[in-house]
Amino acid sequence: MASGTASRSEDEESLAGQKRASSQALGTIPKRRSSSRFIKRKKFDDELVESSLAKSSTRAKGASGVEPGRCSGSEPSSSEKKKVSKTPSTPVPPSPASAPGLTKRVKKSKQPLQVTKDLGRWKPADDLLLINAVLQTNDLTSVHLGVKFSCRFTLREVQERWLACQAMRQLHPEAIAAIQSKALFSKAEEQLLSKVGSTSQPTLETFQDLLHRHPDAFYLARTAKALQAHWQLMKQYYLLEDQTVQPLPKGDQVLNFSDAEDLIDDSKLKDMRDEVLEHELTVADRRQKREIRQLEQELHKWQVLVDSITGMSSPDFDNQTLAVLRGRMVRYLMRSREITLGRATKDNQIDVDLSLEGPAWKISRKQGVIKLKNNGDFFIANEGRRPIYIDGRPVLCGSKWRLSNNSVVEIASLRFVFLINQDLIALIRAEAAKITPQ
Repeated sequence: MASGTASRSEDEESLAGQKRASSQALGTIPKRRSSSRFIKRKKFDDELVESSLAKSSTRAKGASGVEPGRCSGSEPSSSEKKKVSKTPSTPVPPSPASAPGLTKRVKKSKQPLQVTKDLGRWKPADDLLLINAVLQTNDLTSVHLGVKFSCRFTLREVQERWLACQAMRQLHPEAIAAIQSKALFSKAEEQLLSKVGSTSQPTLETFQDLLHRHPDAFYLARTAKALQAHWQLMKQYYLLEDQTVQPLPKGDQVLNFSDAEDLIDDSKLKDMRDEVLEHELTVADRRQKREIRQLEQELHKWQVLVDSITGMSSPDFDNQTLAVLRGRMVRYLMRSREITLGRATKDNQIDVDLSLEGPAWKISRKQGVIKLKNNGDFFIANEGRRPIYIDGRPVLCGSKWRLSNNSVVEIASLRFVFLINQDLIALIRAEAAKITPQ
């Protein structure tokens, strides 16, 4: 029995091999196709992804001999479906998770991609602008060249749209008025505007009178302001009747910059006279001249020079300096017989401004006066509220004190050394002695 069963199995295998060979010869069984790429393209279809998962599960089963549990959302592969059809079991319904994705894809695939060219290009404002321009010029070519629509249309589109302007009836009256004001000017209108002289200065009343005198020639939406703007534009391009364009020289006589300046009329470039501005400039000029005159009159008072410390030793005296009041920061040269000390303000000018030495807010505007008498003696008189200290001795308000060489003068925490030019004072004393009778 064993030998009979073995021979039968061998016969069956040989018959199966013959059938396979005959089928391959006839071409009924297709050859298996496999990709030679190392990285395969991703599969985005749900059914293909699920079939790949099912194939991987069957491979795992063949390798281990145990079939892993399939998820509820996956579908059986073709080999598994054959096994299920052979074995009597209940069919597994498709999972509801994959149904919505399939339905969505079907809906998207059903919607055709429609490309509508020139959808919404023509607007109601363009239609009304087209109608007004055609009524004014009666020429679609001129309308295509001169009118600025919201989009760039061809001449053929303008011609086709001329018979399809129905949406303009839904425009607002204000929008209609704004569009009508942009209508092109006809030749009759420009001819009437060109008669206004270029040298004149027309006002709005001039153009309003022109509208009243020629109501049939001008468009209904024309205003005096619109006529004035168009007249200025015509004047700019030399389109008025009294304007003549001078031809430019050609050949050897090329126009240069100086020739162009000669052709320009300077009288047209002058601005209107502003009387208010001229009055303000005159007042400012008069004020500056008054200040200069006051400074010139006060030159004789500014005989006390103030030199700042530069780090260089300079001689204290010269032929015109009688004495020097030297401080820590500056030194004041006394070149007249009488000088005033104090704090300079806008309304009060003095000879020696003590604020240049340091804080002088406690010093009076006229603190004191230094005088040189005929006998060669210097005296200081206190005319301020605070006392003046001479070598530590206070000099109160209304009193005076004699100053000697190297005397220390202290005024509100500011200290100075009073130095006398002995040679010049000796000459003064000698001259005074000659003048006085014996």
